[in-house]
Amino acid sequence: TCSWLRSPKGFPELKNDTFLRAARGEETEHTPVWCMRQAGRYLPEFRETRASQDFFATCRSPKLCCELTLQPLRRFPLDAAIIFSDILVVPQALGMEVVMVPGKGPTFTEPLKEVEDLLKLRQKVDVTAELGYVFQAITLTRHSLEGKVPLIGFSGAPWTLMSYMIEGGGSTTMSKAKSWLYRHPEASHRLLRLLADVIIDYLVGQVAAGAQALQLFESHAGHLGPELFQDFALPYIRDIAQAVKSKLKEEALPLVPMIIFAKDAHYALRDLAHAGYEVVGLDWTIRPQEARAQIGKDVTLQGNLDPCALYAPKEKIGELVKKMLESFGTQRYIANLGHGLYPDMNPEHVGAFVEAVHAHSRHINKH
Repeated sequence: TCSWLRSPKGFPELKNDTFLRAARGEETEHTPVWCMRQAGRYLPEFRETRASQDFFATCRSPKLCCELTLQPLRRFPLDAAIIFSDILVVPQALGMEVVMVPGKGPTFTEPLKEVEDLLKLRQKVDVTAELGYVFQAITLTRHSLEGKVPLIGFSGAPWTLMSYMIEGGGSTTMSKAKSWLYRHPEASHRLLRLLADVIIDYLVGQVAAGAQALQLFESHAGHLGPELFQDFALPYIRDIAQAVKSKLKEEALPLVPMIIFAKDAHYALRDLAHAGYEVVGLDWTIRPQEARAQIGKDVTLQGNLDPCALYAPKEKIGELVKKMLESFGTQRYIANLGHGLYPDMNPEHVGAFVEAVHAHSRHINKH
């Protein structure tokens, strides 16, 4: 790999480190805020930039990823940027074909059906060869941000990626993927291990390229109960945090804060609090006080406004934000939605959300 990819130098100095300070548990003047899917179809300029391009072709263009990542920051005083990409680039790196079908979403042309299909996957992945375009997008975006806010890199977690690879796309039940866990536990672990190894290298590569924080998305945790989560999700979530940190140390790269977001996994919050992540992201189905009680004081919380609250009138959004801040407390806390923004949301309401977080948290901190 070219040396600048391993140790990019000369990044602009960071002007607003509120998000990183909150992630590390340091005191902040205001509560930092960003939104999952903040680079998305709710912005007309996003739809315009993406119009002519195939979705995954966009993901492979560092220039377009950079532009899409920056768009929400031109509109809103967000405290972090998250690189525009997709969690399914990892299965692609393993040799699977994924296409974006309009009106249906991501679709695998040949999902994994039998245990033998695992042999078709690349067993050793050179992440720079397969996912170097993400690293280039991160480096370009980090320079283009001019130190305005930190840049977050991310990956899907092993179980979530496995479920897509077997289901072949979205699913309401995940019954095909879950049937593997019950029928083929050994093969399931083999696949999850393979995914975890790629994810570890991928996340370390993102930091080498300039990512200043990392988020792991276990979006399909809600389809697992406590037992399956304990066996097939948690060990890999833990391992990823541990391995990424030890590799960052080995390669003399910055030890960046890591966020775990396991959607609908309230049954596992205590375990996630001890999984090695600085931040635990929460969906909107849990009360802030309950989450804080389970997770304790040593981990930063992130979340968890119901995304649909952004359909409310702006004044109402302000009230909901104030209540959320009072429940979480303004420290050791990063404001966010409990899931991503939806395409039909009004950008002005996103702006109202961001501004309410800043205004109310400053007010609470002063008094």
